[in-house]
Amino acid sequence: MTSVISTATTPAFVRKPSGIRDRPALVLNADYRPLSYFPLSLWPWQEAVKAVFLERVNIVSEYDEEVHSPSMSMRVPSVVSLRDYIQPAKYPAFTRFNLFLRDEFVCQYCGAAAELTFDHVVPRCHGGRTTWENVVAACSPCNLRKGSQLVGRASGIMLNRKPYKPTAMKLQNVGRKFPPNHLHESWMDYLYWDAELEA
Repeated sequence: MTSVISTATTPAFVRKPSGIRDRPALVLNADYRPLSYFPLSLWPWQEAVKAVFLERVNIVSEYDEEVHSPSMSMRVPSVVSLRDYIQPAKYPAFTRFNLFLRDEFVCQYCGAAAELTFDHVVPRCHGGRTTWENVVAACSPCNLRKGSQLVGRASGIMLNRKPYKPTAMKLQNVGRKFPPNHLHESWMDYLYWDAELEA
């Protein structure tokens, strides 16, 4: 399918898009919840169009732009929902990214948001394990200052929040605090479907 574009009106964006390549589709599960909030579950427009033709998704909303082939034309999907429900995992994988997300991308000792690494609260040399309950996001200066000492015994190093094993739902909720720069108006009802309405 070639990308010959026709635009009727320009939709409202937080950031002005520069062309068809900036028309991602928000991907919802069959229950109309995003597959993930951070990173936001987005597909390039080509993937969304392909999934429509393969009958894997339903189109929920569309952009004003169209794509054309020799035999047909269609508006570019802005929101699609999967036809088959994907059961989310109860617990997320223990990865550096998910750890930083749990800790909201700030050092759990001083609150800084720069030079993030991870630190074992109980150091490995003291029998500490690499688990959700013993590893936190830490900035490089705090990590170096703490070294192999235990929290509290290190020079001024105190833990702001006890580490824990998050559920996938908890990480989803944390991810909602970090919206991307590019939000289309057609996505808003699905990104904040469970937010409390203002009176």
